[in-house]
Amino acid sequence: MSAKIQIIFYSMYGHIYQMAQAVAAGAREAGAGEVSLWQVPELVPNEILEKSGAAVARAAFAHVPVAKPKQLAEADAIIFGTPTRFGNMAAQMRNFLDQTGGLWADGTLVGKVGSVFASTASQHGGQETTLISFHTTLLHHGMIVVGLPYAERRLMNMAEITGGTPYGATTWCHDVGGDRRLTPAERERACHRPLSGPACLADHQCFDHRPQGNALNLRSLGQWRSGNGSAASIQGMSGGEPACAHCAADSQDVVALQKRPIAAE
Repeated sequence: MSAKIQIIFYSMYGHIYQMAQAVAAGAREAGAGEVSLWQVPELVPNEILEKSGAAVARAAFAHVPVAKPKQLAEADAIIFGTPTRFGNMAAQMRNFLDQTGGLWADGTLVGKVGSVFASTASQHGGQETTLISFHTTLLHHGMIVVGLPYAERRLMNMAEITGGTPYGATTWCHDVGGDRRLTPAERERACHRPLSGPACLADHQCFDHRPQGNALNLRSLGQWRSGNGSAASIQGMSGGEPACAHCAADSQDVVALQKRPIAAE
């Protein structure tokens, strides 16, 4: 059984929507059986959206259906996207998550993979605080939180001002008008985020790799979530040779990263 991926986002000027499209493309390339995009309900009055220019920008993704909290139960992995508001997620996303209390009470999201991507209006506008604070909600739900580890070599890029953190893929839009768009590097990070498992340390060009160590393969995720496996079997599912030549080329780096002492961080 292939994994079902839901990408749930809020976007005002389209930056997060662009990232959501890149995330979806990466999941499809990974072989996910079902990938769907959803947006959370808008809370800003229409007249304010018109004055700010957001109404025109939002028209570009008006076709994306509005998510309902209960649908999260159907997913194997859920990837959330939000712009930053004063170092936190947008109110629209917070409002959506605050309606998941019933899912929390029933433990519905326990064991599902969760990840987050974000955007800010400036280079140091709170990307990391937004991602980390978002993770808190996912952990309360018992989800397996996936970030973007430094095995993604482009996180070390110092040649340009760009988004990207070990806590998730990011971008920034320069100003309130949102005239800056995703760079190729930012798009690639969103597209090749590590959905293959909570401890995946490969180079993210292939979601289907199986490096030595504790990593949950994306295609195996659907089978595990469908009741043919257990939480205890996650590590065992990751054994064997890498599934592609690209990942095999980096297998020594993967093992080295996994064995790196904590003191080296």
